Amino acid sequence: MDWDNLRYFLEVARAGRLTTAARRLAVDHTTVSRRLQALEKSMGLQLFLREPGGYKLTEAGRNLLPRVEAMESASVAIEHSLPSMGDGLSGQVRIGATEGYGTVMLAGQLTGLSRRYPHLNIDLLALPRAVRLSRHEADIVITLERPERGPFIITRLTDYVLRLYASPAYLDEHPPIRSREDLAEHRFVSYVDDLLFSKELLFLDGIADARSIGLRSTSLLAQQEAVAMGAGIAILPAFSADADPRLRLLLPEEVSFTRTFWMLMPIEFKDLARMRTTWDYLKEMAQQSQARLLGQ
Repeated sequence: MDWDNLRYFLEVARAGRLTTAARRLAVDHTTVSRRLQALEKSMGLQLFLREPGGYKLTEAGRNLLPRVEAMESASVAIEHSLPSMGDGLSGQVRIGATEGYGTVMLAGQLTGLSRRYPHLNIDLLALPRAVRLSRHEADIVITLERPERGPFIITRLTDYVLRLYASPAYLDEHPPIRSREDLAEHRFVSYVDDLLFSKELLFLDGIADARSIGLRSTSLLAQQEAVAMGAGIAILPAFSADADPRLRLLLPEEVSFTRTFWMLMPIEFKDLARMRTTWDYLKEMAQQSQARLLGQ
């Protein structure tokens, strides 16, 4: 029996869709379909029910699945017992992250992973919304919300700090800011409330009311750009704003917020070499970036 065909079976069983399995395997969906047909023909069994919502395992498929997973685990164990095989890491990993962390931190950091493993294909989804594992949008997700349940491996990736920033031009044209109370006289840039993807991004309660928010955007980077151009004051991540020479930090002792990034992946990926390597690399990069993330 062709092990490659079993790999295709395994990915379709996990994803439930040809297109998702094809992306993870870095092949065309027609290749996945052809491999499944070859496997079913060689076994004389129907392994999937083709339904409008995707591919569902038949009883024969459910019986086969744990045996193929055992083969996969054995393959990974062999790979890790041979260090020289490390450079041969291949396949595709899709990482979903918040727009700010994905763009400012991960885009550069993942270049190092790509150089280390040139046959590994990495997709980075840096979006101003939540990327969901349950919808198979990504293989590894970095998010602000820790899920309460689900078949996921979860780790606390890192804390990060957010503070108040404004441009010198804005500060020159408006009343001085010496204390938190002075903020009542100023304009703010913030998120669009009804499109906010996480309650962890609610910062302005107790600092400013809705009438003082002059510009809103779903994009953190758009907010930072607007602040740099003098649109007002915003609460921004230190890892992004501290490196922007167009911004000035305000009241760091009085106004500071700490939030947490959580990292998740489906539990069935834990023994896949490309997933585990990427997971460990992301943790390593977060640890190395602590000073920047915490605004120190």
